[in-house]
Amino acid sequence: MDPAGGCPHAANARLLAEGAVAPVVLPGGIPGMAVLGHEALKRFLTHPHVAKGAEHFAALRDGLIPEGWPLRTFATVQGMTTADGAGHRRLRSLAGQAFTAGRVAELRPRVEALTARLLDDLEEAGRTGDGVADLRRHFALPLPLGTICELLGVPAGHHDRLHRLSSRLVSTDIGPEEAMAANREMTETLGAVVAARRAGPGDDLTSALIAAREADGDRLGEAELIGTLLLMVVAGHETTLNLITNAVRALCGHRDQLRLVLGGGAGWGDVVEETLRWDSPVSHFPFRYPTRDLTLDGTPIPAGTPVLAGYSAAGRDRAAHGPDAERFDVTRGARGTGTRHLSLGHGPHYCLGAPLARLEATIALERLFTRFPDLDLAVPEERLPRVPSFVGNSVRTLPVRLRLRGGGAAR
Repeated sequence: MDPAGGCPHAANARLLAEGAVAPVVLPGGIPGMAVLGHEALKRFLTHPHVAKGAEHFAALRDGLIPEGWPLRTFATVQGMTTADGAGHRRLRSLAGQAFTAGRVAELRPRVEALTARLLDDLEEAGRTGDGVADLRRHFALPLPLGTICELLGVPAGHHDRLHRLSSRLVSTDIGPEEAMAANREMTETLGAVVAARRAGPGDDLTSALIAAREADGDRLGEAELIGTLLLMVVAGHETTLNLITNAVRALCGHRDQLRLVLGGGAGWGDVVEETLRWDSPVSHFPFRYPTRDLTLDGTPIPAGTPVLAGYSAAGRDRAAHGPDAERFDVTRGARGTGTRHLSLGHGPHYCLGAPLARLEATIALERLFTRFPDLDLAVPEERLPRVPSFVGNSVRTLPVRLRLRGGGAAR
């Protein structure tokens, strides 16, 4: 795997031509596997002999994974993504109270208000930049970051730091010292948030998790509390940031699809689902481990092997999505062609925040293109710098030309 990341689709296509499962070499020369085919991945994500717990990671257990390994946090953080069975159900039920359909519906007015304010900020940035602004920085980032931080009760003064640290944690080209420093600072920052909420509880998820822990100390350990907050901060904004960014890029590169949506021929929810399939916000997610030797789609996977879930590859698997799987088509779902994507997971670890991510992205795209229907990329797609990770899949900046009208607001 290339630690610097880059666009995964060409490599995915080459690998899928050879099979649904591929051996990979992880940073530090650690052997692993990647499951890339849609059906193979679907089976793997629900296989009874596949686990998430780090105790099943053979190289970690054997002392071959150093403290500064760039993917170590994915394996060792204590929370839902590294728990199995009853432990996973316990942690998920505690955190899930913030992501029920009812609670997410209650967030709509706040998401809409924040979106409107950020669009004003984006327009102001465009006016000071000759009509060009970084949409990722001024819009796609602060929307999900502000929403998840409000849910968690994180003060605004911590927002920028938490994004900077989470970006480091999902980078795969990070050095050992920087990785350990980012983990320490993230733990310290979240510890400060917990201390503040413990001293002054509020109507937020962090306060609720603290209360659950203190009501019964066995329900949520301190490391699990910090780990749960870390996972929610990272997963709660990095993926939606990539989703919004990738959707804007897709629509700018496929103006016929944008015109179709603006004309009512498809919905903004269709754009979100097709973006999730066609350009998944997560490319290769770490880790799952077979608890015994497995054979998947004819390929042996030894017990204890770290396995990547290849969401970006599965989204363009022609065997599942048809011969035009590489085409961005917002009517695909309505026409019933292909298969439902796996980009938000499948099985017991299906993304807890999926309803919130869909809400944020749908509102963001609808309001953005309603206000700026002629918005377009300010630089060619191939010149956009990629995020330095084979986990995340997006670009680091997204300069767009807003095409503002005269001196008034382009509404």
